[in-house]
Amino acid sequence: MPPPTELTELTEPTDFPDFRRDDAGTVLISPWIVPDASFQRPAADSVLAEWEHQQRPDAMLSLTAFLSTDGSHVLHYAQWTDDDAHREWGRTRRPAVVGRIDAATPGIRRPGLVRYRRYRSYVPQRPVGRRPALLVTPAFATAGADAQRALADTVVDLLTREQVPGLLGAHFHLSQDGGRVLNVAEWTDTSAWREFVDRGASARLLRAAVDALAGVTPAPAVLAEPATAADDPGSPEAPQLPAVPQYHLYKSLINIPARTPTEGT
Repeated sequence: MPPPTELTELTEPTDFPDFRRDDAGTVLISPWIVPDASFQRPAADSVLAEWEHQQRPDAMLSLTAFLSTDGSHVLHYAQWTDDDAHREWGRTRRPAVVGRIDAATPGIRRPGLVRYRRYRSYVPQRPVGRRPALLVTPAFATAGADAQRALADTVVDLLTREQVPGLLGAHFHLSQDGGRVLNVAEWTDTSAWREFVDRGASARLLRAAVDALAGVTPAPAVLAEPATAADDPGSPEAPQLPAVPQYHLYKSLINIPARTPTEGT
């Protein structure tokens, strides 16, 4: 086994992560709910700094922090080569890391990470210079692996036909337990997303197609238990979370660069 890498690239990027990199065998998505928007950047900075200043296994490919536009939480999107390596890190090193973060930035609530694998992506031909500025994450509850694949296949095929203006990528992540699908969607900006949702004929077609699928139900993208007195008598109520969150890119840590630009689905 090669030694853990000490090299890192911590950036405030203009490009979203490479959602389609083929060496990412597992994707770990974890929301951190914060008391208010002023905690978002400190919370994101704390976890990125912990990773930046420790030896990292080569199985850890990248970590990207997105800030929800409503100020309620930070979304961590991590790519690893495999789950076993991440579980080993979690068993041996995570408790100390989380303890230091909580001491520096109190009040963070962690509903827990979900383990996904990217299944398919819709990516149109992008004109030069077009970059996503908004991430949107519709989520669905599914009754097993067949329902997961049926949903992703249906939506990718429809998007390929419709060519929705402003949509630069839709990456379908299937939870490993068969119970969830997360569409990690890249948009040019908020206005393109709102135009699609509020007035787009394609959105109506998509809703009808999804409604017709067996074992598929729209679900909250972030599952969170409300704060209780038993958790922390002095803590504020947990913020209301949007069913379909929107995010802006904050920072990325690239531990192992992607080998080559990815193509296809």
